[in-house]
Amino acid sequence: MAETKKILPRCMQVRGARVHNLKNIDVDIPLHKIVAVAGVSGSGKSSLALGVLYAEGSRRYLESLSTYTRRRMTQAARAHVDDVRYVPAALALHQRPGVPGIRSTFGTMTELLNSLRLIYSRLASHRCPNGHYLAPSFDVATMNEQVCPVCGVHFFGPGAEDLAFNSAGACPTCGGTGITRTVDESTLVPNEELTIDEGAVVVWGTLMWSLMKDVCREMGVRTDVPFKDLTPEEKEIVYHGPAEKKHIFYMNPQTGQTAEMDFTYYSAVHTVENALSKVKDEKGMKRIERFLAEGTCPDCRGSRLSEAARAPKVQGIGLDEAAAMTLSELIPWVKKVPDSLPEPMRPMAVNICESFLDTSVRLMDLGLGYLALDRAASTLSTGERQRVQLARAVRNRTTGVLYVLDEPSIGLHPHNLKGLTGVMDDLAADGNTVVLVDHDTQVLTHADWMIEMGPDAGAAGGTVIAEGTVEDLEKNPQSVIGPYLSGEASMRVRPRIGQEELFSRGTIHMETAQLHTVHPLSVDIPMGRMTAVTGVSGSGKTTLILESLVPALAAVCSGKKLPSHVVKIDAPGITQVKLIDATPIGINVRSTVATYANVHDELRKLYAKTPGAKAGKYKAGDFSYNTGKLRCPTCDGTGEISLDVQFLPDVDIPCPDCRGTRYRREAFEIRRRTGTGREYSLPDLMAMSVDEALEACADLPTLHRRLQVLHDLGLGYLTLGEETPGLSGGEAQRLKLASEMGRGQEDSVFVFDEPTIGLHPQDVRVLLDVFQTLIAHGATVIVIEHDLDVIRNSDYVIDMGPGGGTEGGRIVACGTPEEIRKCAESLTGQNL
Repeated sequence: MAETKKILPRCMQVRGARVHNLKNIDVDIPLHKIVAVAGVSGSGKSSLALGVLYAEGSRRYLESLSTYTRRRMTQAARAHVDDVRYVPAALALHQRPGVPGIRSTFGTMTELLNSLRLIYSRLASHRCPNGHYLAPSFDVATMNEQVCPVCGVHFFGPGAEDLAFNSAGACPTCGGTGITRTVDESTLVPNEELTIDEGAVVVWGTLMWSLMKDVCREMGVRTDVPFKDLTPEEKEIVYHGPAEKKHIFYMNPQTGQTAEMDFTYYSAVHTVENALSKVKDEKGMKRIERFLAEGTCPDCRGSRLSEAARAPKVQGIGLDEAAAMTLSELIPWVKKVPDSLPEPMRPMAVNICESFLDTSVRLMDLGLGYLALDRAASTLSTGERQRVQLARAVRNRTTGVLYVLDEPSIGLHPHNLKGLTGVMDDLAADGNTVVLVDHDTQVLTHADWMIEMGPDAGAAGGTVIAEGTVEDLEKNPQSVIGPYLSGEASMRVRPRIGQEELFSRGTIHMETAQLHTVHPLSVDIPMGRMTAVTGVSGSGKTTLILESLVPALAAVCSGKKLPSHVVKIDAPGITQVKLIDATPIGINVRSTVATYANVHDELRKLYAKTPGAKAGKYKAGDFSYNTGKLRCPTCDGTGEISLDVQFLPDVDIPCPDCRGTRYRREAFEIRRRTGTGREYSLPDLMAMSVDEALEACADLPTLHRRLQVLHDLGLGYLTLGEETPGLSGGEAQRLKLASEMGRGQEDSVFVFDEPTIGLHPQDVRVLLDVFQTLIAHGATVIVIEHDLDVIRNSDYVIDMGPGGGTEGGRIVACGTPEEIRKCAESLTGQNL
């Protein structure tokens, strides 16, 4: 009997997918290949890649574990799909990795610090309790007791845990954060024209009872003269006076009642210190944050380590000095460690050092060699955090795994993309499947197979409009991305400005001292123009713009002191600076597109004037789904309820009573007739997309104008009731712009931090039109960007570099895009 040969599946089969806006689609995704999913923003790319493939791949793997284990894990719910076959166990790398906490560094995120601590525990020269150093020996490697040859004392060297700043090795002064908080005395008396009785000392009355003014009077300070006229001795009592008990007569300003009492004096500084010692939560911290200044810890100098943890030496330097090196500097140093040790210790040294070097290979491939191990993780850009995540995921040579990458090119300079495509090639070569959602044509053309979602966004998307190889899509007339892949679509959208006119509207001039790896700089930015700040990751763009220019302009506008590293800034006529970045809007489901764009308030006022509302005696406040009488009582106006299913994941389901509309039945009965004669309730309008609502509100000038702005920003597909925390980075940035459009902006500087995050080339054109509108109203637009089309459309380019970290930090070239292209040293110029 002939043996039937089992043929291995060649692709994952998705049938009847209905996640978010997917329209019951059937699609086959090749296995063991690099598959790109493209499409305009909101077309359903992430719904297919993350909502179907990753959700099912990870859920099925987790379901094979025991119930006991699953109870202790966050689990994905079952995807809304008829059938998914042959999906491997899945790992996802999300577009926005969470911002790490204060205790996280580049070293802890990558786990390189674990290997480095092992080196300092097992291979170091340790110090005895009396301060004598012992040469590295086999006793150190095996963690046996050591005997000091000088004083004869017996002691044990520190273990790896004793060198961790998150446990036993923490600096006692700052608790292992490297930062201390001290009272900023300049904030305690912001207006010296006021008297103490008039509230000159703001903390007496906010953090401490206002009767402290009476106690201060008893301390011998005049409280009825302007603060600036007090003697130095009186000011010293206000700021730092002793905690003495005083007998006072107190009169309650509200009731007029008087009372005698003994009260201890709390100086202004002591008031803040006392409040800080009692802080229990984030809310309490927010109250006193404005009176505090953060500084580097004076004891550990920012290294986070205790004196004892800094004591062991390897090749003559301590752990704090090694962690301050960049990865590029540290690799050759680690390679020399085994040869610097006695022969018996070398096998162990080679082992420990190899674990460090193996981990660092991927990080170097992805262009992160310029980062120091002690760099606070919260200061890393989105792109840097995502690449750390990617390096960790691909470190273990797995096979047969599905990797879903959500916009891996975010924050990557075109020069760094080679490292990313190399990692994807390695994953596929090891027998894994890579599915990536991206817009960058350089990354997309690297794929073996492409699936394009569309044709439009939101309700007009959710279908597969084209699939095949890159060449197939270039020739496919249905494909939106095709012309951009082949280079046929021209991306020159904005008018060119002549060289002689560039600075005709004025100049912003700034000079800075050294900060991080950025050298002292002097920079000119043309006013009323669009300037792109470019350069590879780590070249100093963030330091120049977000840490220097934005705070310096904000200080000038509010009349405050310049940041310490900014030497000088001239910005004639600028009165406001606005930073538009990709951080999510709002933190919970109560923030929606309508509330953020000021549409909901207008609608509530409008519906309160309808006959139905008057008959039910409903006011505008009653139409609020957060606090009003008409909100659904079952879900409390959130539109969903969470079901606890014991050992299965919690299931969020649309509220059974309001069906996700957030309103109770009475709200549906209050209707308003539009100019076209149709009638809608407020919940009806909240379920519409911006474009649909534009039509329904054609007879309402204020609302029509606000909705038109959202449409012009390319957000017409968003639903008014959509939750803002769920928007993509690019959508969040454009929504933040909504309130700024259509006004005179001659006095404004707009700073955009990578605004093309998550944008299809077609959406980039919309964004460039938005920039042009701002500039037409007189605004100065500054864009930190890697996207070559945006750079080509800029009036002026400031290119940082040439490399990252210590190899960057200076201005390589500035001028028009044409001038940058001619600069041989500029990596951006080479890609233009």
